[in-house]
Amino acid sequence: MTNVLLIGFAPDTIPGFEPGAVAASLDEGSRRFAELGLTEDQCLIDFGDLEAAHATIVEHLGKKQYDCVVVGGGIRKSALELFQAVVNLVHWHQPRAAIAFNSGPADSADWALRALEQYTHNIG
Repeated sequence: MTNVLLIGFAPDTIPGFEPGAVAASLDEGSRRFAELGLTEDQCLIDFGDLEAAHATIVEHLGKKQYDCVVVGGGIRKSALELFQAVVNLVHWHQPRAAIAFNSGPADSADWALRALEQYTHNIG
């Protein structure tokens, strides 16, 4: 079983975005994970609370060993400080996990699969 953690913003905390559309995209992404046979956990953080976001991420990273962690495009595109913190938290708490970046929730599984293939090819 391949475990993947998706870190992204909780849909109802993103200013200027329709929460329903973001949630629907997350659901579409979850279906894609299932189609590919990947087990997905979601770590959805509050857009406006950096301190709580760090704690939530560390909590999720400590739950089990992940083969890959996908950092959502919203994090990468909206807040450089948060993006850097997320990458470092993943590196420190899941050093054996591949790290992937998506362009949106719907393509997370595909980017996770690519990162896993690269990781396996280069490490394994």
